[in-house]
Amino acid sequence: MSQDKIDIKDVTPKTYNPKTHKGQGDRFNPNNRIYVRESKGKFQKLRRYGGWFLLLLFGLVPWVPFGERQAILLDIGSQQFNFFGTTLYPQDLTLLATLFVIAAFGLFFITTFLGRVWCGYLCPQTVWTFMYIWFEEKLEGNANKRRKQDSNKLTAQLAMRKTLKHLAWIAIALATGFTFVGYFVPIRDLVVDFFTFDASFWPVFWVLFFAVCTYGNAGWMRSIVCLHMCPYARFQSAMFDKDTFIVGYDVERGESRGPRSRKADHKALGLGDCIDCNLCVQVCPTGIDIRDGLQYECINCGACIDVCDQTMDRMGYPTGLINYTTEHRLSGHQTKVMRPKLIGYGMVLLAIIGLFFAQIATVDPVGMNVLRDRSQLSRENSSGEIENTYTLKIINKTQQSQSYDLSVTGLDDVSWYGKQTVQVAPGEVLTLPMSLGVNPENLSSPVSTIQFILSDSEQFTVTVESRFIKQL
Repeated sequence: MSQDKIDIKDVTPKTYNPKTHKGQGDRFNPNNRIYVRESKGKFQKLRRYGGWFLLLLFGLVPWVPFGERQAILLDIGSQQFNFFGTTLYPQDLTLLATLFVIAAFGLFFITTFLGRVWCGYLCPQTVWTFMYIWFEEKLEGNANKRRKQDSNKLTAQLAMRKTLKHLAWIAIALATGFTFVGYFVPIRDLVVDFFTFDASFWPVFWVLFFAVCTYGNAGWMRSIVCLHMCPYARFQSAMFDKDTFIVGYDVERGESRGPRSRKADHKALGLGDCIDCNLCVQVCPTGIDIRDGLQYECINCGACIDVCDQTMDRMGYPTGLINYTTEHRLSGHQTKVMRPKLIGYGMVLLAIIGLFFAQIATVDPVGMNVLRDRSQLSRENSSGEIENTYTLKIINKTQQSQSYDLSVTGLDDVSWYGKQTVQVAPGEVLTLPMSLGVNPENLSSPVSTIQFILSDSEQFTVTVESRFIKQL
């Protein structure tokens, strides 16, 4: 068996006793509610500040203007993707695909190195869930109080508190729906049209759809999403090895666990440093007991580390009984940070990032497509010339109005019928019908290759190849 393979442990859930807080609830039962106890500490501070930063970034970006439009607007209806001064079109979507590949390999690299740190600190499900729990704590009380209240009859005061909580949850859900849809529809118009009932069906539908999803996932489902719906928890085992940093419990130091007096010599009593307070279970958002070993449900949020360190401080023991560590370190071996799998992910990630910036550098500020009229290959006009008809589509990808000059090469004495200088607004796709006429004596073959040339004031040119057909 490979030395890198992580041992499988039996972590069958125990029955939770709400009176003694012993054991853990059946975390595989969707009807079981997990009352997450508040946890404070350096890792929770990092998670909280990181979550607020991402929330503010998510909420403010759609409101940032750039010229006459949003700085970032993924306008699917117009098939335009605006990023500050650059407008991308469907033919530029290889950039978006490359960005997704970067995100995937970045996730692979981080997971191999730091485990499910994405889940614990950056995942929207975690950020929104902890935000909803914060409102729950402020309006209904701490975890023990909420558990006791929910086991008793509903009072008028509790009903009012729960109503306020759900109203706050709904407000956050609606704000989330507006913000998310605001990346695809101009958000200022969206908000005004929504509340004046002038919005069309689909924007309203998607705002309400994402609001309902946010309310359900963060308010009610919570850990169920992580345990039963998220695919990341399933395929992370392919990236984990015994040198991956995880949240781990030091069995050698902690066992045998058991309560004791703070002044007692626990070594003389045959006890380890774990006092079996079960606080690590009570603060876990997925309801697991980290002392049972590595489990895929652990999201590496570090809540159990903070609360255990505080307990160790109160007992006068060294901190780190639960810590970010590796399976190798827990078993007394040395951790190998630089290993082939991690290096491989890193090299691929750097290569794709380089490709991404190379693609950005080659994005043209203007694009042109040439469509030849296929309904009539050619015709003879009143001047005796052979005439071919074309449709030029000119795309201005900049955020400023541009003037373009048009010309053609490949044939002698070509007559241009149509505009040769055009003005194109920012982000506009201009459709320009035009024709070319050539004296038959200048056509040496039935089909001639020609090049349409577009140039701007900065001498940037785009050349598109087409055909001129002589045969009538």
